[in-house]
This record gives sequence, structure tokens and C-alpha cells, in this order.
Amino acid sequence: MKTIDLDISSVRELNACLHDHGADMPDEWRVLHPHGKHALAVGLQAAHKVSIEGHAGYYCGGMNKAAEITVKGQCGKGLGENIMSGVIRVEGNAAEAVGASGHGGMIVVEGDASSRCGISMKGVDIVVQGSVGHMSGFMAQAGNLVVCGDADDDLGDSIYEARIYVRGKTGALGADCVEKEMTPEHLETLAGLLKQAGMACGPDGFRRYGSARKLYNFDIDNAENY
Repeated sequence: MKTIDLDISSVRELNACLHDHGADMPDEWRVLHPHGKHALAVGLQAAHKVSIEGHAGYYCGGMNKAAEITVKGQCGKGLGENIMSGVIRVEGNAAEAVGASGHGGMIVVEGDASSRCGISMKGVDIVVQGSVGHMSGFMAQAGNLVVCGDADDDLGDSIYEARIYVRGKTGALGADCVEKEMTPEHLETLAGLLKQAGMACGPDGFRRYGSARKLYNFDIDNAENY
């Protein structure tokens, strides 16, 4: 395991080390004293295990591919933006736009996530142990957003084919988002996601939300919703 202290090294030096694919580079990394710095562990393409021991700033783990990143604290906005694969876990709360435009992999937030969690997600799986803010799942195209707590207003606004599962209460649903039937297939998928994320709860009590499919093509009767 290699340790990098950000009181001594810069973020640029940290990311350069993590991008080095040399045969003698370690697989496990500890990042000390992050102090909320931005763009930590971005663009990783190797299956590193990175432990960030403190709070992270904006865009932590962005464009992640294959790495397993753990933030032992809170995290700023844009966590795991455009993630392709791998796993990102935050042991505290996360700010806006968790997993924005994420194509794959999994993001786990053990606390709450702020607004626009899962915005424009394209295949990533996001599991939030707490609650999420307004407009979560906005324009979500593919993947799964699992919320073990509550969801604020405008959930799933303009959603495409992503699936949203919420255990708690929801505010007003967004345009074209409706509650849908929870079939045995969905219960099985949800159980697998919760287990993978390390959540203690099972799929019972969750409700599923998705697209009513009325905004795919322009319809004058729906003009006010566009």
C-alpha cells in the first residue's frame, strides 16, 4: 500500500501517480489530509483501491474506470461524474449531482445525497442509504437509482428508461414520472443492488418509479410539460 499526504503532495501529483500503470505500482492507496480538495482520484483506469481519509471536494472519482474508491468523510458535488465502471463509496453525505451522466459501475452514499442525484444517468447504479434532494433522476436514461430514505420534489423529471426505487416518502413527481408496478423481476434486481451496496435492508417496502413515456415525441396536448 502506498500513502500520499496531500499536506505534502499536490492533487496533480496524486492523480499522476494513480495514472501510472507501471509494473511496480501498488494496487492499494491511502490519501491523507484531503481537506476537501477537488478532483481527487479522477480518470482512473486501473483496478486500484483508493481510500481517501477525510472530506473530498468537487468531482471526486470522476470518469472512474475499474477503481474502487472510498471517501471516509463527506463529498462535494459531481461525485463520480461520468463513471464508466468500478465502485465509489462515500461514508458520509454527498452534495449535488452524484453520478451525473454515469455509464456504468456503482456509487454508494451511506448518508444523504443532495439535489439532482443521478442526473442524466446512462447505466450507473446509485444506492443512497439516506435521502435525496429535488430533481433526482432528472433525464435519467438507464441504470438504477435506489433511495432507502425519502426523495424530494420533481423526482424523475423527464426520465427515460432508468428505474428509481424509493423506500420512504416522495414529494411531487417530476414531468412524465409515475409510480410503476413492482414485479418479481424488479424485487430480485433491487435485492441484488442492496446486497452489492452493503445495505442492511431488503427490497420490501420499496416503490418503483419510471417513465410514463408521454414525452418521447412532441404532442400538442402535452406542450405545457416540455
